Amino acid sequence: MEPMPDVTRFFHPVLSARKLRDKPVRVELAGRSYALFRDAQGRPAALADACPHRLAPLSAGRVTREGQLECPYHGWLFDADGRGRSPSQPDLKKCDTRSFQVVERFGYLWLSARDTPLSAFPDFVPQGYDFNGAFSMLFRAPLHVALDNFSEDEHTPFVHTRLGWNRAQTKDIQYEAHNFEDRTEVLYRAPQRPSYLIPLLLLRNGDLFQNHWVTRFDPVRTDYTITWTSPTGEQRPFTNRAVIFFVPETAHTTRLHTFSFGLLHDKRLRPLLPVVRRASLAMSWYEIRDDARFIPLVAHTPYSMKGMRLGKYDKPLIHHRKLLERIYFAQGDTSAPPTPFKVPEAANG
Repeated sequence: MEPMPDVTRFFHPVLSARKLRDKPVRVELAGRSYALFRDAQGRPAALADACPHRLAPLSAGRVTREGQLECPYHGWLFDADGRGRSPSQPDLKKCDTRSFQVVERFGYLWLSARDTPLSAFPDFVPQGYDFNGAFSMLFRAPLHVALDNFSEDEHTPFVHTRLGWNRAQTKDIQYEAHNFEDRTEVLYRAPQRPSYLIPLLLLRNGDLFQNHWVTRFDPVRTDYTITWTSPTGEQRPFTNRAVIFFVPETAHTTRLHTFSFGLLHDKRLRPLLPVVRRASLAMSWYEIRDDARFIPLVAHTPYSMKGMRLGKYDKPLIHHRKLLERIYFAQGDTSAPPTPFKVPEAANG
């Protein structure tokens, strides 16, 4: 199996902040494990999850009163900067381990290399929108398979049951896709099928559903803007915005971290905002849950698209392979030629 390239030059959301308390927590990013913990002041920290002594997982250890992470095997102690010492051999040199940067924002812990500048933190919060909340979901499929699924809406009437159109309306889809040097932009417009969530989003039967999204690769994320209009073009009161980060945990699993935002166009409806926000967050959760349930069926899809009979809705998928290699997986200077990357084949059985 070929290792995935190190992608810690980008900030990735890896854990809900509320899940990191008194005990260390293990997280994975691109096939590498990290031990997250809080120091004596409650600040989040991260170390490589392998003690430099005998490679025991530090995440299985404990945090001392002094805010150091203690190895569960021989008690080696490490501070937030990775400086280590052996309690049984106080004079032993070279006990340090690699440390990483952790930033706490939007209720999540974001991991990166120590030298990644804060200016590289992804700018994804839409201006003027209210934050509805965030959630995470595990996809048992490689990064490219998960990203492919979220790069087209052709599967909407067959995998989903709430947003978008039904089977009979597939002929009514309006579609645009544009490829750029650093991103793709896609637009779908079609009739909104009936759903029990429709009234909670201040919508009516017969409204037109529009999903416009932009996918970027520093790190991999897609910003979906979902709006509705009446058949005559009147803007409905609510716009939903969902920003999904695709975080490869291993070569065969991807965790999606979703940040939900909402915009109420008619301020007179402000008293209804709490209900609309909860409905919007629930809608995003159920839609992504549908994909997570289906994705194991196609998890074996190869990285190469050779031999596939692709259609017009697959235009972004082809370009995404190039951007994954050039921007996301490239080592060091992203202006250099792409670093070849092959997804390991799934193990037999």
